[in-house]
Amino acid sequence: MNKKIIVWLVATFSLATISLAEAQLTKVTLGNNAISGNGLPAWMAKETGIFRKNGLDVQIVYFRGGTITAMALVARETPISQVSGPPIVSAVLKGADAVVIAGGNVVSEYWLMSRPEIKTAEQLKGGSIAIANFGGQADFISRIALQRLGLTAGKDVTILQVGTVPERLSALEKGRVQAAMLNPPDNVVAQKRGFYGLMNVRLPYQGVGVSTTRTIIRENPDIVRRYIRSQIEAVHRIKTDRETGLKVLAKYLASTDREILEMTYDDIRSDEKLSPKQYPTLEGIKNILDPLAQTDAKAKAAKPEDFVDMRFIKELDDSGFIDNLYKGAKR
Repeated sequence: MNKKIIVWLVATFSLATISLAEAQLTKVTLGNNAISGNGLPAWMAKETGIFRKNGLDVQIVYFRGGTITAMALVARETPISQVSGPPIVSAVLKGADAVVIAGGNVVSEYWLMSRPEIKTAEQLKGGSIAIANFGGQADFISRIALQRLGLTAGKDVTILQVGTVPERLSALEKGRVQAAMLNPPDNVVAQKRGFYGLMNVRLPYQGVGVSTTRTIIRENPDIVRRYIRSQIEAVHRIKTDRETGLKVLAKYLASTDREILEMTYDDIRSDEKLSPKQYPTLEGIKNILDPLAQTDAKAKAAKPEDFVDMRFIKELDDSGFIDNLYKGAKR
């Protein structure tokens, strides 16, 4: 009888401890539009318990495109978002207090994939390109790709807001568009379906990183601090635990294609794209501002530093936390 009582007391105490721990977690809604390898840091932090270890109960809410994700952030529907740089830059130029606080992916690579019969810029002239949404990363990069091809967006080629990668591929297959902007490894998927790689654009660029607002930083600095710590730890886990990373990627991309999963994982985990220290890229923000500056006086006067807040990354860096994570780590 005494043993039963002891077992019951231990079980009750354990449940109470778990309930207390659950109650102490801070709930955070994370806005996200990255259904690609760029979403891996948040997925990894959630699936491996990194968020919970840092006292956060993070619920990921998906939005259709970076522009809507940024709008939800500015409207305070989400306190933190995983979103690309262009819509954040655009929001700030319009007076919003959004700010990039962790770099995430700091190199952008898109392929302009065309229908099999289109292999030159001249053949694309008069056609259309599918992107996710206006003001998003694919929109910005598509204009750079057209410029490099000697074509002008809106004059020589129409840019169409089509949506997700499956929707863009479907539009390409059905001939509704003549080309589509695709990230690796989706460009490989397109190549396997017979489409042609017309132009590759790779450059320093503030891609999908972590953003919040200056209001949230002022009102809830500890939540932001814990999120950034989780981001740093998740990036470390990505770089040092390949098998777990592949499993997490497979779950969120709903894919069983090992070749595509490995290509996606190896691409995103590189230090060039996903820096261990996670500082936002000022050069990458400049590359967003430069084309805007041609027609927008505010963009012309703006500095890349106006769009970032690096204090939380710098705290962890200066304390030696990040360097200590990687000491002796096999990568």
